[in-house]
Amino acid sequence: MVLLAQALYVKRKTPRLPGAAGPTEGLVPGDGEPFRLAVLGESTVDGVGAADHGEALTGCLARELARDGRAVRWQAVGRTGANARVTCAELVPLVRPADLVVIALGVNDTIELRTAAAYRRDLLRLVLDLWRRLGRVDVLLAGVPPMSRFPALPRPLRDVLSARSAALDRAAAALGRLPGVTHVPMDPELLDPAAFAADRFHPGPAGYARWARTLALPVIS
Repeated sequence: MVLLAQALYVKRKTPRLPGAAGPTEGLVPGDGEPFRLAVLGESTVDGVGAADHGEALTGCLARELARDGRAVRWQAVGRTGANARVTCAELVPLVRPADLVVIALGVNDTIELRTAAAYRRDLLRLVLDLWRRLGRVDVLLAGVPPMSRFPALPRPLRDVLSARSAALDRAAAALGRLPGVTHVPMDPELLDPAAFAADRFHPGPAGYARWARTLALPVIS
């Protein structure tokens, strides 16, 4: 009962921020044929907490990948509230041909109390569906954010969701053994209070920029 009461309180009191405004596709100019980046997932890909996609996860990541001077063409395919199953069924068909697909999921699956085994199956189905549609494109799985660091969550709800998010992230990491799939865990230190938007649940522009830098490292190294 305590957890249910806290969950209802958080839902009622947390400000509902919109997704990022503006185009969901863009180009970071540079040399040569553009590197094609698609980012797929939940509200963080929808850009909640940022004014536009240029300062949300996809735009920040595109700029990080363009630091060596190459052009990067990017696409954000996100939906607030999407879990892994919804993403596979409804968002994958929207992804354009890409050289790299970044998948950012897990918070909604955590809130829905999906088991680690079910989440792993859903992610695997998602990766396989991407490969069927796009060919053997490289896939980067962004780590499930550690919900122990979310200021909007009171205890003990925060502790329960923290344990579940960690279990789901371990399940995602197991898929990193597949050829062409890389899992990049999120360092909890990225999530200090300054990283969050006004709702204290989603990243703000500073949080997206930090996250993008860590996701870019295995791609540009």
